[in-house]
Amino acid sequence: MVVSRRRLLISDFLMSFMWVWSSVLIKMFVHTILGYGAHDLKGEILKHAISVINMFFFASLVKATKGGAYNPLTVLSGAISGDLTNFLFTISARVPAQVFGSITGVRLIITAFPNIGRGPRLSIDIHRGALTEGCLTFAIVIISLGLSRKSHASTIMKTWISSLSKLTLHILGSDLTGGCMNPASVMGWAYARGDHITKEHIHVYWLAPIQATLLAVWTFNLLVSPPKDKEEKKREKKSE
Repeated sequence: MVVSRRRLLISDFLMSFMWVWSSVLIKMFVHTILGYGAHDLKGEILKHAISVINMFFFASLVKATKGGAYNPLTVLSGAISGDLTNFLFTISARVPAQVFGSITGVRLIITAFPNIGRGPRLSIDIHRGALTEGCLTFAIVIISLGLSRKSHASTIMKTWISSLSKLTLHILGSDLTGGCMNPASVMGWAYARGDHITKEHIHVYWLAPIQATLLAVWTFNLLVSPPKDKEEKKREKKSE
C-alpha cells in the first residue's frame, strides 16, 4: 500500500507538471509555429481539436498510472465518497503533490519562455467569478460522475464525452475566469505572479470549485441510487 501511494503521488506530480506544459505547447504550436492569430477562427478550431486529443492522451495516462490525476477536484470528488483514510491522504498528500507539480512546471515554462504570458486571470468581480467557476465545476463533476456510473459505455466514448464537455465549459468561462476548473493549474500561474494568496484567487479558484464539487457529489448521490442499492432492490423483489 505504501509503494502504491508513493507511485500515485509521483504520478500526480508528473501529470500536473505535464498538464501545464501541454496547454502552453499547444498555444505555441498553433500561434507561433503555424502563425495563426489570437482570434483566427481556423486557429481556434485547430487549437480546440488538439486540446481534445491532448485530453485523450491524459486519459490514457490516468489508466496507465492506475489512478494518477492532475486536477485536485477529480481526486476530491472520489475521496468524498470513500473512507476517512483515503480522504485524509487525498487532502494532505495528493492535492499538494498536484499543486507542487503545477508550480514546478510553470516556473520552468517562464524560465524557458519569458514572454509566454502569466496564465488565467479574473476579468470580472470576485462574486461573479466565484459563481462562474462554481457552476462550471458543478457541471463537469456531475458529468464525470454520470460517466463513471455508465458501465456499458466504452472507455473511448466516455473520454470523448468528457473531453468535449470540458472543452465546452472551458470556452464558456475562458473570457471571465479562464474556465480552468483546476485549482492546481491556476495555482501554478498565480504563484509565479505572486498573487496566490489574494482573496480573489482563494475564493474564485479554490473555495468556489471545492464547494461546487461537494455540492455536485451530494446532489448526484441524492438523485442517483448507487449500483449496489439497485441490485439489492432487485434481489428483494425477486425474493418477494
